[in-house]
Amino acid sequence: MPKLGMEPVRRAALVEATIHEIGARGTLDVTVGQIARRAGMSPALAHHYFGSKEQIFAAAMRHILALYGAEVRGALVMARGPQERIEAIVRASFAPRQFRPETVSAWLNFYVQAQTSPAARRLLHVYQRRLRSNLLHAFRQLAGPRALTLTRGMAAMIDGLYIRQALRAEPLDPEAAVGVLLAYLDTSLGQKATT
Repeated sequence: MPKLGMEPVRRAALVEATIHEIGARGTLDVTVGQIARRAGMSPALAHHYFGSKEQIFAAAMRHILALYGAEVRGALVMARGPQERIEAIVRASFAPRQFRPETVSAWLNFYVQAQTSPAARRLLHVYQRRLRSNLLHAFRQLAGPRALTLTRGMAAMIDGLYIRQALRAEPLDPEAAVGVLLAYLDTSLGQKATT
């Protein structure tokens, strides 16, 4: 019989193992057995905690989204004014923990999964709404009627850099990715780009 309190530890281990397996293989074509093996437990225990592979994937994405949300909230607390809020969102989006190869790969596969999984699609919509809402709030103060267009552009560039990173097409380190987006921000606001 497992010790009390082991369930959260094992669930967390399975979630982290899922992210690593997806990252290592670059695909959702991983088995519960592979995930369980990486987590150091049996496939039966993994099924006991999550029920299905899709539920393990959903838990992994909820975990990534929770970490991302905490990163954004922490960055926004320090921001002074709308431009710093946008910069904080950009920096949080490319924080080293968020931009790890396995996390980037999990994001790309999450987008693929959202095409067929209602649960993944809901999670993706939550992420997109929050990202756009945060960006739009700041852009409205900076760009007035152009705010929606700039919000769409910035959100698309964030997602696009993740896709390029996952495909390993001209990989960037986190600071280089931030530099690309801050240059876009400066250009779109009519300021001289600093990078």
